[in-house]
Parts: sequence; structure tokens; C-alpha cells
Amino acid sequence: MHFPGASLARAARFTLPVVATLSLGGTASAQHAKLMLFGESNQAGLDLPEERRAVHPITSPFYHEDSFITSDLRAWWLRHNLSETDAGGGRVDGVALQVRLALTDRLQFVAYKDGFLDFNAPLNNNDSGWVDVGAGLKWAFLQNWETDLHAALGVGYEFGVGNEEVLQGDDEVRFWGSINKDFDRLHLGATANYLLATGSEDALGDSDRLFLHGHADFWVNKYFSPVVELNYYNTVQEGNNRPLPITGVDVANLGGGKDNDVLTGGIGFEVRPARAFTIRAAFEDPLNNKPSLFGNRWTVSAGWAF
Repeated sequence: MHFPGASLARAARFTLPVVATLSLGGTASAQHAKLMLFGESNQAGLDLPEERRAVHPITSPFYHEDSFITSDLRAWWLRHNLSETDAGGGRVDGVALQVRLALTDRLQFVAYKDGFLDFNAPLNNNDSGWVDVGAGLKWAFLQNWETDLHAALGVGYEFGVGNEEVLQGDDEVRFWGSINKDFDRLHLGATANYLLATGSEDALGDSDRLFLHGHADFWVNKYFSPVVELNYYNTVQEGNNRPLPITGVDVANLGGGKDNDVLTGGIGFEVRPARAFTIRAAFEDPLNNKPSLFGNRWTVSAGWAF
């Protein structure tokens, strides 16, 4: 989610070529960080055969986190089509840039949320603005390179510095856990997030939410992997201001939607022009008929591992 009109175009023209240019000389594995601030990287993670390297999650990019310790930049472009029935239609365009940095072999800094949103929708009178900023730490407490079983825990904080005109301005603590298991060419993963609202100043209210995510990809060859993902969004406790009867899924905290959990499915792919450079894209659509902001969404990402 993320830049308005001309700013969106300028940001995309700047960010994607920079990532692509930097990637050309890279030799890092997508599975494990080569650059590490403290200590040495696990050589077993760097020397994995190509077919055992999992694709990073594509859909729900703010909250779908895998268990691997990497150092990388991920540039995002999203087109989110709003529900005609529940949100009045229209679309939201956005760009964002995530930063992940391996501090140690098992500890990673994750700047998972930032960017700018451009609404072309009656929901907020075609406004645009900055999103909130979220960052945290991920601890990979299980790394078994022989069995390809990995698990991690994370904690982060979202600072409500975004513009209310684009449904931002929420302070939240985020707790998450993930698990990944590879079966040669087939790679599976799951993530659970609990978002605990820490403020109630937003006019829409602030709810506590549970997000669940599933991932599967299959290594076809060194250049291509298809990807299938599931995302589940549930409001655990509604806000106490003026909660709406719909959920904002991963776009915004609207304070409501306790009885309107949302399940979406995404299908996409990753292409790898170079070992350290990836391009990923997915189309995502709701799988249940519950009121929400979600119409459908295209997600595109370019990543550089170092």
C-alpha cells in the first residue's frame, strides 16, 4: 500500500532500477544472509543447492514473514481493488521498500511496513498519503539445514505516523511466529500474527487482530517457481470508538469486523534473472463472502539479497 499519482511513478522509476542495478553483481543466497553484522554466516545455509531455496512470501507483504535470516531489500508495487459492495469500489495503488538485515546468524532486523497510498476511490475522496511505519526483530530459534526445518519468533511495533486520510494512524504491537519445511523442490511455510492495538485515538477505533498465512512454492528450474498462498484475517476484539462492520484486512485497522473474517487465496510466481535478484508477482482474490475492503489485488516485488 503506498505513493500518489506522479510520486508513485517517480518512486517506482527510482526504486526498481536501483534494486536491479545493485543485484547484478550479487552472489548471496536467497535462503540465508551473506552480509551479517556480528559473527559469521552459516555456510550450510549459503551452500544449499538451488532447488532447496524457498521463495519468500508474496501476498500480504507487511505480515507474511518466513523463518529465514536474510539481508535484503524488497521493493513493492500493489494495486488493491476495493470491494464494490462493501467499500464503494475504486482502487488503491502503492509502493513500499522493506529492509531486512541479519544481525547474527539467528537474529534479524526487519523494517516491514512503510510506503505511500494513492486512493482512487470514493471511500476517502481520492486522498493519498503515507502509511504507518513498522519494524521489529526476528529470532530464528530453529535452523536445521539437514532436514530443512526452520522456525522463528518475532516482535515488532507499528508507529501511527501515517495519514488518517488513507486510513492510517494506528499504534500496534505485533507478535508473530513462523515455520518452514522444505521437501527437496517443494517448499512449505506458515505464519501467525497477533496485532495488539496500543492506542484508541483513531476515530474508527482500534481492534486486536489475528492474521494467519500459508505458503507453497515449487522449484521448476533455476529461473522459475510457481507460488500458491492463503491469508486469513480475523478481528479478535473490536475497538471501542466507532467500529465499522467491516474489516480492513492488512490495509488498515478499522476497529471492527469481528464477525467478518476474510480468507483470500493468491497464485503467483518468482523469476530469478540472477542468483541475488528476484522478481515476484501474485494475484489475490477472496475465498469467502464476508464484508471487507478486499476486492482483489495484484502484488509485484523486486528483491536484492546481499
